[in-house]
Amino acid sequence: MYKIEKSDLGFHLTFGGTITKGELEEWYKESEQVLATQQVPFGVIIDMRTLAPLPVEAQGIMVRGQSMYRSRGMQRSCVILEDPITTIQFRRLAKQSGIFLYERYIDASAHKDWRQQAEKWVKGAVCPGR
Repeated sequence: MYKIEKSDLGFHLTFGGTITKGELEEWYKESEQVLATQQVPFGVIIDMRTLAPLPVEAQGIMVRGQSMYRSRGMQRSCVILEDPITTIQFRRLAKQSGIFLYERYIDASAHKDWRQQAEKWVKGAVCPGR
C-alpha cells in the first residue's frame, strides 16, 4: 500500500505492508504526474512505520523514484520507520539514489514526537533529536 498526499511542506508519502514491484511502478508513475506541477523547492516526509522490507525486484524502482524526487526539487526528506531491517535497507537505497545527504531517519518507536522532528528537518534543516 502506498499513498501520496500534498502538504504545506511538499509531500507526505505513506508506504505500508508488503509492497510489490507492480505497486512501486504505480507509485513511480503517479509521482511523475504530481511532481510535474509541484513548486520547488519542496520537502517530503515518508511514513514507513508499517512497511516490510522491499523485495529485491522492487528496490531499483524505489532508487529511481528517490532520484526523481531529488532531481525535481526535493530539498530534504525525513523517513519514519520502526523496523531495523527496513531502516538499514532504506539507508542503503538512499546512498544508491544520491539522496542520503538530504535525508534523515527517525525511529518512531523511540521518538513519540517523530512528526514534529520530521517537520523541523524538512522545514529548517534541524536534525532530528536536537
